Amino acid sequence: MAPRLPRPHRDDLRIALGGLLGGLLLWALGLSPRGAHDPVVLWPAWWVLPVPLVVTAGCELLRRTRPKAALLIGTAALCADTVTRGNVATVVMFTDLMYAAVLYGTPASARRLPWITGLLTVIGGVLPLALWRDPAGLLIGVAVGVVALAPAATGWVVRDHRDAAEAARLRAEQTALLAETDRAQAVTAERARVARELHDMVANHLSAIAIHSTAALSLGDPDTSRDALGVIRENSVAGLAEMRRLIGILRADDGTPAVTPTLDGLGAVVENARTNGLDVTLDARCGEVPAPVELAAYRIVQESLTNALKHARPGRVTVSLTRHDGVLSVRVTSPYGRPDGPRAPGSGSGLVGMRERAVLLGGTFDAGPDGTLWSVRARLPLTRGESE
Repeated sequence: MAPRLPRPHRDDLRIALGGLLGGLLLWALGLSPRGAHDPVVLWPAWWVLPVPLVVTAGCELLRRTRPKAALLIGTAALCADTVTRGNVATVVMFTDLMYAAVLYGTPASARRLPWITGLLTVIGGVLPLALWRDPAGLLIGVAVGVVALAPAATGWVVRDHRDAAEAARLRAEQTALLAETDRAQAVTAERARVARELHDMVANHLSAIAIHSTAALSLGDPDTSRDALGVIRENSVAGLAEMRRLIGILRADDGTPAVTPTLDGLGAVVENARTNGLDVTLDARCGEVPAPVELAAYRIVQESLTNALKHARPGRVTVSLTRHDGVLSVRVTSPYGRPDGPRAPGSGSGLVGMRERAVLLGGTFDAGPDGTLWSVRARLPLTRGESE
């Protein structure tokens, strides 16, 4: 089955119909560029005149969809028109076919046609001049230039501008896409940062509340219940204060930097853990460190103590921070095993948050059993940090 030709564009239909009707009108009025006795006219009969016109008008229907075929057939029709009395409409439509071949054709055709028509223009002017020794022979080159070179050059200029506009549009779309991707990544990163902060700030207090409330409900000793309720109240107030601080950070729009925890505050974290029932020792020998590293180390220690409160067996919990060769090493160990008393449920997001903090700073993180201890280890480079 033969492939179907694509439907002509509406503008091409109008061009073909207008050229055909205009040429037929000139034919009906007897207006032609050459007389019947002109030496180049091989077919002077009037009935031959419309044939090249009709063929060229048919080629106009293919000017966008089949520009190369339309130009080849149109060239043959123009050659046939030159040996008849001729029709101006045929010549005008051929110039449009040449223009369309450059504008809508392949890139290779668009590059070659201006050079080919330019060469034909030079040959058409120089060769007759050399053969006839008559300056009038240059008019043939001028005619070729007007009919072929001028529309080809015009098509090349228009195509070049069109390609430049298309390239600019694509660049604008790519820029917009990259901007949207950057925005989405920034939103995702900010949401992850807020999630880490929210978890690390509140989880410690809520875990202590859950453990002590369970103890208060399960034990019948009024003094123990009273002590548990006191711890619950302290952690509720502290958790509420932390939540208000986080909300204040999120609502801040005046460009002032938010106050972030420092390693100097680890003493308060350790003291709070002791209040919640942990036996904690702290050894911090790190001096001054960059703010992003300081915040990450603070949160890792805080979350490690929270996990120890929820999951560790009774025993000594050690916190160690040391600085060596441009790296801050954080290590927290706690007795490994299921606790005897009540425990708070865990979601696993704490370990994920600690690992994310270390990776964002270009460091390493690992946590797991080490004999009878559960060990949390983080190495944080001091020369690279995330702006918090």
